[in-house]
Amino acid sequence: MLQEKFEHLKIIIQEMESVIIAFSGGVDSTFLLKVAVDVLGTENVLAVTADSETYPSSELEEAKQFAKLIGARHQVIETSELAIPGYAENDQNRCYFCKKGLFEEIVPIMDENGFQNVLYGLIADDMSEHRPGVRAAIEHGVRGPLQEANLYKDEIRELSKQLNLPTWEKPSFACLSSRIAYGQMITQEKLTKIEKSEHYLKLLGIKQVRVRTHEDIARVEVDPEDMQLVLNHHESISEKLQDFGYKFVTLDLQGYKSGSMNKALGKQETVNE
Repeated sequence: MLQEKFEHLKIIIQEMESVIIAFSGGVDSTFLLKVAVDVLGTENVLAVTADSETYPSSELEEAKQFAKLIGARHQVIETSELAIPGYAENDQNRCYFCKKGLFEEIVPIMDENGFQNVLYGLIADDMSEHRPGVRAAIEHGVRGPLQEANLYKDEIRELSKQLNLPTWEKPSFACLSSRIAYGQMITQEKLTKIEKSEHYLKLLGIKQVRVRTHEDIARVEVDPEDMQLVLNHHESISEKLQDFGYKFVTLDLQGYKSGSMNKALGKQETVNE
């Protein structure tokens, strides 16, 4: 069944002839880029990465490395989500404004360079979740072939492993804004302290971490097996995060949960946030 989906994905991409891929360097977009290059050839594929306030510098460097590993052409563009009207207000449609702004930057690159399609890393898991960015993709004619081939995250990881992609076991990641509670303004100051805090926690050996931000409170989410590590370093973690700008630092005993901020919406949780 998995190999059938994989072959279906290749057929979908082959029919597109030439593509630009919105490339974050995450599990899904890296797999999509690899398959596109294998199917269409380097000359018919361009990876485009948006460097913005919500995208950590460490993720940008990894995206560059992965594109080079795959042998893909790669273009980095400068964007600013905070400059997009409606984004900083951080309502439940935040991701719509983000994707709308991204696609408005990438579609002209497609037109100017003669590519036929713009693709992004939408997957089958996303279709049952709160994903306002899907509406922006539909409006701009952007396609998600992984979802079209009905591929789920676990399947993409398995296929990535088969293709020897280092991202097959990379922790899930989403933009830094997804850490800020809905209704609370997104600011550069908040994004910076989130990035610094998560970077520090990763230096302790924690792979999957979110520093959910509720004004002055940091709600740290890690996998249950890493909770003891957090407790072992609780004094230094508390001190560091307070230095970064938080007044209170807490450990969420429910552990890391993708899209946990969406609980406030009364909707299902979003994959990869």
